[in-house]
Order: sequence, then C-alpha cells, then structure tokens
Amino acid sequence: MSENSHREIFTIGIGGAAGEGAKYTGTNIGTLLRDSGLQVYLSLDYPSLIRGGHNFIRISCSKEKVWNDYAKLDVLVCLNEETKEIHKNELKEGAWVLSGLNNEEILNKIKEFLSTKGLVDFTSGSIAPKGELVDGNTAFAKGLQTAGLDFYISYPMTPATSILHYLAEKQTRDGLKVVQPENEISVINMALGVSYVGKRVAIGTATGGFALMQEAFSFSGIAELPLAIAVVQRQAPATGVPTRSSQSDLRFVIHAGHGEFPRIVIAPGDSEESFKAGAEALNLAWKFKIPVIVLLDKILSEHMMTSNFDKNISVEKNKDIIFPGTPGRVVKVTSYEHDEGGLTIDTASDVKMAMDKRFAKGEEIKKEMLKRETVKVYGDTSSENAIVFFGSTKSPILEASKHFEKSVKLVQIVWLEPFDIEKVKRELEGKKIICVEANYNGQLASLIRERTGIEVAHKILRYDSLPFDPEELANQINSILK
Repeated sequence: MSENSHREIFTIGIGGAAGEGAKYTGTNIGTLLRDSGLQVYLSLDYPSLIRGGHNFIRISCSKEKVWNDYAKLDVLVCLNEETKEIHKNELKEGAWVLSGLNNEEILNKIKEFLSTKGLVDFTSGSIAPKGELVDGNTAFAKGLQTAGLDFYISYPMTPATSILHYLAEKQTRDGLKVVQPENEISVINMALGVSYVGKRVAIGTATGGFALMQEAFSFSGIAELPLAIAVVQRQAPATGVPTRSSQSDLRFVIHAGHGEFPRIVIAPGDSEESFKAGAEALNLAWKFKIPVIVLLDKILSEHMMTSNFDKNISVEKNKDIIFPGTPGRVVKVTSYEHDEGGLTIDTASDVKMAMDKRFAKGEEIKKEMLKRETVKVYGDTSSENAIVFFGSTKSPILEASKHFEKSVKLVQIVWLEPFDIEKVKRELEGKKIICVEANYNGQLASLIRERTGIEVAHKILRYDSLPFDPEELANQINSILK
C-alpha cells in the first residue's frame, strides 16, 4: 500500500456516556459514509456495566476496501466533555473535534469533512452504496433465514444477544418462530425437540452459555439430531470481561461434549463469511444429522463493515431423515447407545457397530469439504513467509498487510473441525510461519502442530481483550520478517 493511499483512510471517533447516543450517532455516521459510496469499518466498545461508563464508536472509511478500523483519529465527535480528555492522545495533527452539536449538525460536519478531503462530492448527484453496513451477528442471522430457518431459540447472553433481537423482529415472516426460554439448558433441550419433529432449528449463545449445554450437546450427537449453533466467544473464563473479545475457546468447541461423535466447527472471519456460515450450518447439520457450530467472537459479532452477500444459497435437504408423523413409521430417539431401530444395546459388537456408523459420516464430510472453502489464501501465494489465522483476526491482518515490508502469504483456516490437514499442509509446509491469535496459549498454532506436524515458529498473541490495531500489528510482523 502506498503512503498516499494510506492517507486516504480516515477515522472518526464518537464517544459519550451510556445513554447519550454514541451508538445511534455512530451508526448514523456509518450509514452516511456507506451511502456516500465509501467502504466502512465500524467498531463498538462499551464497558461491562449495567448502566453508565464510556461508550466509543470508531469508524474508518476509504474509497477502497477497509478491513479494520485505525487507532488514530481524523475526527472526534464528543457527546460529553469526558470524551475529549479520554481520546486526546489519539488525535492526528489537524484533527477536527466536534462537540455541542445535535445529530443533524454532526452529519453536516462529517459531510464537510469528507468534501474537504476529496472523498465525496455531494454536488454530483446520486452515489451508489458499495454494500450493506452489517455486523457479524446480523449477517449470521440472515444466512440462517436464507437456508430455511424455522425456529431460533436463545437466552440473552452478550455478545450473542443481537442474533435473538434481529430474528425476533422477523418472526412474523415466513412462519419463523423465535423463543426465549428461562436458561441455556432449556434452550438446547427445546431445540432438540424441535429438531426431532422435523423443523430447521438454530440456537445461539456465548461460550459460557454453551458450557451449560454440554450434556444435551452430546445427546444431539448420539441421537443424530441436526442442530446449528452460534457460539460467540468473549474474554473468559467464567463471566470474564463479557463485553470484550477473545479467541480462547477454540479448543473447547472442537472437543465439546462428552464421548466421541462427529461435528463441524466453522469460524468465519467477516460479515460476508458469517452470512455464508449461517446458511452452511443449517444445511450441513441437516445433511449429515450432526451438530454444526459457527464459532464467532465479540469483535466479529458486533463490529460492522460494508458487505455484499451471495443470496444464491439453496435449502439443502436430506431425504433420508424420517420424522414423527411419517405414515407407517415409528421414530424413536434415545440418549442410550442404540441400534438402527432405536433399541438400547450394550454388547461390545453392537456398540462398536453403532460408533462405526456415526463416524462413517466423517468420510462423507471429507468429501463435502472438497466443495467448501475450508482454507482461504490471500496475498502473495508464492511467498516464503506465511501468516496463519482464524476468525476475526482476519480483519486486522488483511488491513495490516497494506503496510508489510515483504511479500507474505495469508492463510485463513475456516473449518476447524474437521481440520483440512492436506490443504493446511500444502499452504504452510516449508514456510516461515507467523500465527496471529487473540488468546494466551496459541491454540491454533498447537492445533496445526497436532494435526499436521508443522511447528509454528512465531506467534503474535493478544489476550488483553482488546482488538489488534493494524498498524501496530504490521510493525510486529515486519520485525519478525526482517
């Protein structure tokens, strides 16, 4: 990325106390930028408080694709006096500071700023937006709807709650039903009942809520009840820092539940991939009669970016699934090991046969993986340097790549379970590898070593609950590549 084009990325910050409208003002500005034909990335930061505290929106925009927001501000919108004091060290030289203005006045000032920088000519007539401005949770929910969602069941838990809110507003359309039970255990058990009677169902929770679901999650595995699950990571363990982000639950979800049974774990990296993952989760769950987890995190779930969705996704059905009410058929479900007739078994040969039957799906899933983007590659595919990542670290890495001093191959692992060993080996073997993760233990790096034998020599780990800044990340990567 040239220094000149770097100057054409501008960042606006909006801050105020909770209840003063920072999110409302920020989304209005983000929508204005999107409607002005610009590419937009919008982040949302708020404390883990029931009431009060400083809320802050950061928006980076450009004529070209913006994958992540930047720390330094060109414009600071202050909804209270405290905001300027908190963010004064983030102001660029010559930054605009706006305070004491109503919403219309703020939008007019932003238009003036865009005009002075030559980004948008508001006198030229209509301007075509470059996509929807949408967060990962909303995109995931839209994907579920595209794949024929019948029921969504969830108990509110940050940062998964907005999936529930979005779909609750849509439940009068196409017969969609949205239910909020009394807790997470009820959520998954109710969902398994819905799945049993033949309705496409999805649930959503944060990882703390998913921890409560483990017995029923295993039930879905042994009973072969299809289920799509959004699991949103936040800074853990326990309650942790519920409004901040983490990638610390990778190992947890790929090994979730007790006993052994097949499952799929997909980790999208942006809103467009979240949409696709929502649709794929429903289709794959029903195709293979297994639970499918979409692993999100707070950053991906709540941050917004301009996105374009592939709406040409069909509802894939499994004609071999028999549901209660099918004439002449009795459909049984049990948590005990059982034969194909649903009768309990406990002899060694029968138990082995039942396990082999379930895991035979693994071979069919491997064939399915050949049709899917289980691993994605960006940058210089022939480079001797490789950066590997999963989930929301995609955004700061792709933005940081604009500042790299050497050529780099960027390898995003999308399917974490089953792990696409051959594709990962093909992209990483013989490379100088840097793994970028938002956790303490380098869980992706250890998973790569476990599944492929490839040792990741360099790790950049962030575990303070805050997102990577692309310029800071680029400096760290450049120092390793020297």
